[in-house]
Amino acid sequence: MESQFGLINMWHQGDIVTRMVALFLLAMSLASWIVIIVKALAITRYKKLARNSNAFWHSDDFASGVTALGPQTDNPLRMLALEGQEATVHHRNTKPQLHDTLDLSDWVTRCLKNSLDEITAKLQSGLAILASVGSTAPFVGLFGTVWGIYHALLSIGSSGQATIDRVAGPIGEALIMTALGLAVAIPAVLGYNALVRGNKAVLAKLNSFAHDLHAHFVTGARVQAQRPGTAASTVVAMKRT
Repeated sequence: MESQFGLINMWHQGDIVTRMVALFLLAMSLASWIVIIVKALAITRYKKLARNSNAFWHSDDFASGVTALGPQTDNPLRMLALEGQEATVHHRNTKPQLHDTLDLSDWVTRCLKNSLDEITAKLQSGLAILASVGSTAPFVGLFGTVWGIYHALLSIGSSGQATIDRVAGPIGEALIMTALGLAVAIPAVLGYNALVRGNKAVLAKLNSFAHDLHAHFVTGARVQAQRPGTAASTVVAMKRT
């Protein structure tokens, strides 16, 4: 039975449209699985890097804190820290021009937000593929089913025999296309939802880190006034109480 009616028989007996639909579903499945695997690995990596935020805040100074975040240039925490530092230095160097419109807090907030927007766009890249596959794959499979049923009925009509054994096989093979469409769409939808949840968790940690960075650059990165009995001025420690 499997040799007479099945995927292999459908491929051999199908026309160019049926084969193109099957290949299109296969390409959609491969694309969705590649996106799911790549993005899942990226989210797992970002979650591991986010654990270094505690080491950053327990460092003695900013330079050692950046080193504690890791040497990866695409580390989002490192990108935020360096962006905040660059924004602070730029604001101080262009003080006469920027102070007329923006204070340090607003300028650092704007720069950190721009960096977060870039990281968010990077995290969300590829999700449109999963959304497209999840929404269109069932209809592509349905199109293959309708096309297969149409040709099956033409074949049955030309043979002049409409018994159940003549009808069940071709119609069943045509329905396989709908099953293939659902098999492609379901993992794409589940993967999309899982990746969205993972991205939200990563972005929540990045937003919290950016908020702490903003407070550090605006209020915690200044030199303390020399106190009686101390030898020299000291930099405010990055360790949080």
